[in-house]
Amino acid sequence: MMLSIPSTAKLYSCSTAPRVSSSKYSYFVKSLGARTRTRSSCLLFCASNPWGTAEILHHRKSSLNAAASTPEVASSSASDHHDVSPPPPSFLDARTEQDLLLVIQKEAEAGRLPINIAQGMTELYHNYRDAVLGSGHPKAVELVMSNMAMALDRIFSDVQDPFQFSPHHNAIREPFDYYTFGQKYIRPLVDFRNSFLGNNSIVNEIEKKLEQGENVILMSNHQTEADPAVIALLLESTNSFIAENLIYVAGDRVITDPLCKPFSMGRNLLCVYSKKHMGDDPKLIDMKRRANTKSLKEMALLLRSGAKIIWIAPSGGRDRPDPVTKEWHPAPFDSSSVDNMRRLVEHAGIPCHIYPMALMCHELMPPPLEVEKEIGERRLISFHGVGVSVAPSIDYHKIYSALEDPDEAKSTYSELLYSSICQQYDVLKSAIYGKQGLNASSPAVLLTQPWL
Repeated sequence: MMLSIPSTAKLYSCSTAPRVSSSKYSYFVKSLGARTRTRSSCLLFCASNPWGTAEILHHRKSSLNAAASTPEVASSSASDHHDVSPPPPSFLDARTEQDLLLVIQKEAEAGRLPINIAQGMTELYHNYRDAVLGSGHPKAVELVMSNMAMALDRIFSDVQDPFQFSPHHNAIREPFDYYTFGQKYIRPLVDFRNSFLGNNSIVNEIEKKLEQGENVILMSNHQTEADPAVIALLLESTNSFIAENLIYVAGDRVITDPLCKPFSMGRNLLCVYSKKHMGDDPKLIDMKRRANTKSLKEMALLLRSGAKIIWIAPSGGRDRPDPVTKEWHPAPFDSSSVDNMRRLVEHAGIPCHIYPMALMCHELMPPPLEVEKEIGERRLISFHGVGVSVAPSIDYHKIYSALEDPDEAKSTYSELLYSSICQQYDVLKSAIYGKQGLNASSPAVLLTQPWL
């Protein structure tokens, strides 16, 4: 699900749209069970009980048992029992597709689920199902039911009791493990046989830097809300520490969209407002700037403590295809965002290393063709190969000492980082889309598949 850096971050709570009229609701109820062809997704990510499912069910059953044992219920007559409404159906109790869709319909009918979110959840089910079934996985049906039941349950739970993200959010691992939930949800969408990790030796180098108490910054392009899950999935077999401890600079949209929030709750985040959305509402510009300043202070504190790894997309948003050629390329970097991070790590007083990282995963959940102001974008989702690559660290001290003009030095350093990412991206593109596989490796990018 995801992320970008502005030069200036915000605690954001989920907001839901007002409920629609009864006529619109009737139309939705009639169409809810129909198969939706439009595709969508939510953001960014098998043990026998990886999510805490048993704990959730146990809590619900305990509550029902406790209610049944109260004096009031115990002393009620048989006729009284006929007046007691049964508990609403649960997503976790669903056994079929029809069960899941019926729960959405019932919760919308009861007014507990806003109509726009109910429609999004229905689309999400159909689109996730189609993508996973298209993967050819032998247990695709079971995966769809298991993952979607949990996803819909978590989305609904947050609608009922919205979670508020702090400027620095730590991944929630208990009592419900949102990190593992996100990993298991995204895993069936990744074609691992057609996925590649570039320069795993450099990733190992990064992990050693962290063990020594030094900081690491990953300057990266940004493609989908699922970027954090993709990175973690490709690193979990060789570098699980990085996979689980990476901190993402996250735009406010992934912590406000109800379909994204549960997935964002499983990631370590520094929450900011992207420059691209800073002026969406002129009345909120000052508030957004103050919030971003607060988040940057949180980032400074983290860097001063050492042994932190932070992922940033200096483009300020997701890559998008060229409107004419339809080709995908990393979006250009904002040199001021790169320079802000450079100055921030310098003031931390802890050794820090900046590495360029390339991501290729846009097929999984490509963004809208144009930047949208409104929360609740329509999303695509598919099964596809992905790629992650990291190149050697670029020492900004050497750049800044070689050039006398500070503005020229700032621009040159940003261009070097971006150029490295484009070079790695082209190798990943040849491997995945050019069908060259591991043979696409170059002197600068050695591709591996450590999960096979």
